[in-house]
Amino acid sequence: MKYAILLRGVNVGGNHKVPNAAFREVLESLGFTDVVTYINSGNAVGAHTKAPSRHEVQKALEDHFKFTIPTLIIPGPQIQAIAAAIPPEWTNDAPKPDKSGNKSDVLYLFEELDTPDAPTRLNYNPTNEQMMYVKGAVIATVTRKNQTRYSLLKVIGTGLYGYMTVRNVNTARKLAELVS
Repeated sequence: MKYAILLRGVNVGGNHKVPNAAFREVLESLGFTDVVTYINSGNAVGAHTKAPSRHEVQKALEDHFKFTIPTLIIPGPQIQAIAAAIPPEWTNDAPKPDKSGNKSDVLYLFEELDTPDAPTRLNYNPTNEQMMYVKGAVIATVTRKNQTRYSLLKVIGTGLYGYMTVRNVNTARKLAELVS
C-alpha cells in the first residue's frame, strides 16, 4: 500500500532543513519503496508492505537530522478521501493587489486534534471562512480579502498548532494523485 509521509515544520525560512534526497534515503532504509518527494516542504509518498509506525519513522528522521520532526503517515486511501472532499471551487490563488481569489488549505491532523469538533476548537468563524472536517483533516478556505481574519492565523503559536501540518489544496490534490 502507498502512504503519504508529511513532516511538520521543516524547510521553513531556512530552518530545520530536510533535503529531499536524504528524506528519501531515510524512508528507504525503513523499507519504503518507490519513494517520491514533492516540493521541498516535507512531503513524500512511498509504498510499504506493512503499516509503518509513525513513531518509528519519526525517530529515524530525528536520529538522522538531529532535531524534532513531528511526522504524520497517512494511508493512500485516506489521502485520496481528503482530497476528494475538497470542493472543486476551493482554490489557492496567488495573492493579488486587489485581494481577489482564495486561500485554501488542508490541515492534516495529528490524533490529538483529529475529532469532528476540530473546526470549533480552531475557532472557526463562518462569517470569514469556510471549514469542514473529514477524518484526518480540516479543509478550509478564505477569500484573500478576508485572509487576515483566517482562524488559522490565530492558532499559529498555540498548542493546537502543534497538532497539525498544513498544505495548500494544490499540494493536497497532488499527494492524492501520487498515492494512486
